[in-house]
Amino acid sequence: MASLKHLPAVKGAKVLMVGAGGIGCELLKTLALSGFQDIHIIDMDTIEVSNLNRQFLFRQSHVGQSKAKVAREAVLKFRPHISITPYHANVKDSDFNVDFFKQFNVVLNGLDNLDARRHVNRLCLAADVPLIESGTTGFLGQVTVHVKGRTECYECQPKPAPKTYPVCTITSTPSKFVHCIVWAKELLFAKLFGDKNQANDLNVRSSDGASSSKQAEDVFEHRKDEDIEQYGRRIYDHVFGYNIEVALSNEETWKNRNRPKPIYSSEFMPNDLSQQNGSMEKNGAANDISSVSAMASLGMKNPQDVWSLKENSRVFLEALKLFFLKREKEIGNLTFDKDDQLAVEFVTAAANIRAASFGIPLHSLFEAKGIAGNIVHAVATTNAIIAGLIVIEAIKVLKNDTKNYRMTYCLEHPTRKMLLMPVEPFEPNRSCYVCSETPLSLEINTHHAKLRDFVEKIVKAMLGMSLPLIMHGSALLYEIGDDLDEEMVANYAANLDKVLSELPTPVTSGTMLTIEDLQQELSCQINIKHREEFDEEKEPDGMVLSGWTQAPSVVKDDKESIANAGSTSNEPSVEAEKNDEIEIPPEKKRKLSEISEAVYPDLSSVDGDTRNPDKLQVLDDDDELMIFDNWDSVTDKKIRMQ
Repeated sequence: MASLKHLPAVKGAKVLMVGAGGIGCELLKTLALSGFQDIHIIDMDTIEVSNLNRQFLFRQSHVGQSKAKVAREAVLKFRPHISITPYHANVKDSDFNVDFFKQFNVVLNGLDNLDARRHVNRLCLAADVPLIESGTTGFLGQVTVHVKGRTECYECQPKPAPKTYPVCTITSTPSKFVHCIVWAKELLFAKLFGDKNQANDLNVRSSDGASSSKQAEDVFEHRKDEDIEQYGRRIYDHVFGYNIEVALSNEETWKNRNRPKPIYSSEFMPNDLSQQNGSMEKNGAANDISSVSAMASLGMKNPQDVWSLKENSRVFLEALKLFFLKREKEIGNLTFDKDDQLAVEFVTAAANIRAASFGIPLHSLFEAKGIAGNIVHAVATTNAIIAGLIVIEAIKVLKNDTKNYRMTYCLEHPTRKMLLMPVEPFEPNRSCYVCSETPLSLEINTHHAKLRDFVEKIVKAMLGMSLPLIMHGSALLYEIGDDLDEEMVANYAANLDKVLSELPTPVTSGTMLTIEDLQQELSCQINIKHREEFDEEKEPDGMVLSGWTQAPSVVKDDKESIANAGSTSNEPSVEAEKNDEIEIPPEKKRKLSEISEAVYPDLSSVDGDTRNPDKLQVLDDDDELMIFDNWDSVTDKKIRMQ
C-alpha cells in the first residue's frame, strides 16, 4: 500500500467515515496508513468496557469518552500530519444534510443498524456520492459498493425484518429455547416490571382464558403489605403451574405434541423461604443499582454454568425480590436491557423454568443473554479484513475504476482455496422505490386505520423516513419540522387521530399518496388499496406494503428449495417460495453453487434474507444481530443470504 500514498486520487480525497466501532477503528487506521489525508468521522457512541476486546484504538482510561474523538487522537499519534475531523453526533442529525455529504468524494459505512444505513444510503444518492457498505458477524463479513446509476443502492432489495414468532407459539406451544426467551422477556418481564397498561395477559391459554382474566389481574398485583417472597412464589406457581394446567385442559392441542409438565415452587423450595434467601450484603451499596445481582446474592459466580431447575427457581425468586426491594422506583417503566444484569438473570431463570416444563434443554446465562440480546460475538480479525477491503474498493472508486468494482464476502470456510469471495456489483433494481422512484402499494382498511398508524408503521418504521411530509394531490395531510407554526402543528396532530377515509381530503381505495423526506431528499408514491380484513396472526399491523419486485427470472436453480435459507423456522415462508427462480446474467455473477457452498453446505440451517440467494449480506457490524431461531446450530454461521 505504500506506493498508493503518492496517488493524487488518494491524497486529494475527502473521505467520510460513519461509525467508529469494530470496523471503524480498523478502517481509520488503514485509511491513515494508506495515504489518505482528509478524513471525517461521525459516531454518536461513547466507549464501553465491552468494546475494548476488538476496538483496539481504545483503552480502559477512555471508557465513557466519545469514540470518534478518541479514535482521532489515537491515530494522530502515529500519523500526526493528516487531518481527522470527529463528530460526536448522530448521522441522522439535521446538520448532516445533503449539502454536507456533497463535500466528500466517498462515504464509508461501519454502522450497526439498518435504520442508519438506509438514511446514509439516501443522502449519498441525493448528493451523488459513492457509498461503500460493510458489515461483520463473527467470522463472516462483507463489503459492497453502491454508485448512483451504476450499481444497485443499499435498498434495491428489501432487507429482512427482525425475526418474529407467532403469539400462539410463544404463549402456548414453545418448541425451542428462543421461544421461552421471548416469552420471558416480552411477556413475563413486561407484565411484572413494565407498563401496567399494555395489553399482556399471560392467562390466555385456552377457551377458559376469558374466565381466568380476572384471576390474572389479582395474581400479578402486588398486594398491600404482602410479603415479597410470598408474592414471588404466587407468581411462580401461577405462570409455571396454573397456566400450564389451563393449557393442558385443551386436549386437542396436545394430540400431536409432548404434553408440558406444570411446575410449582413447593417442589424445589421449602415452605420457609428464609432458608433460601440470598445475602443482601453481596449486592453492594444500596444506591448502586448496577451492582444488584441475584447470582451475587446467591453466591453463584460462573455465567457459563447451566443451572439446575432448583437453581433457576432460586434465581427467579431472588431476582424478583431484588427488583422490588432495590429497584422499586423503576417498576412500571422497565424494558428489558441486555446490559441490565438483574434483568438478564430474571429472564434466563424464567426461560429455563418454562423450558423445563416443555422438555426443552436448559441454557446458561451466557447463552441466554446472547439470545435475548441478539448477540453474535465479534471477531477482531474479521473487522481488520473487512476494513482492508473497504479501503481497496474506496481507491477503485476514487480512480473511477468501474470495471474492477467488487462486492466481496469474507467466508468462514474456504472454497476452492479462497476465504474471500468477490462478486461483480449488481445493476440498480428498476423497482426500487428509493433510487428508481417506483410507486409502492399499500393494502389497508381505510375505514378503520388512522393516519397515525400509517405514519408510525409504514412511513417511519418501514420506509425509514425521519421528517416525513404526506400529500394527497395538492393537499398536505401531515408534516414534521421545526419551522411549523402552532396552528399547523395542531392541525397535523388532529389529522393523526382521524381515520384515513375521514381526513379533510379523504384517503380511500385508489388514492395515490406522495411521501417526501426533505432531509433525505427522498420522495415516493404509495397507491392505497382498501381491504376489509387481515389475518391477525400473519398481518398483525392490519396493513400490507408491497412494491419491491424481483428482476425477471431467467435461470432456474436446481438445488432443493435453496430460498428457504431465509428462515430456520419449520413454518412455511411465503417470501421464500418466491425465490425458486433467480436471475444470473451471463458473465455477471458467480454461480449460485459457488457462493452457497462456500458459505456453508447446510443452507437449511442458515437464518437469512429471502432475496436472490446468489448474493450474501451480513447485516450488522460487531455483536448486534437479530433474534435467531436455532441458537445451537447457527451461532457459528450466521449470514444473510441474498
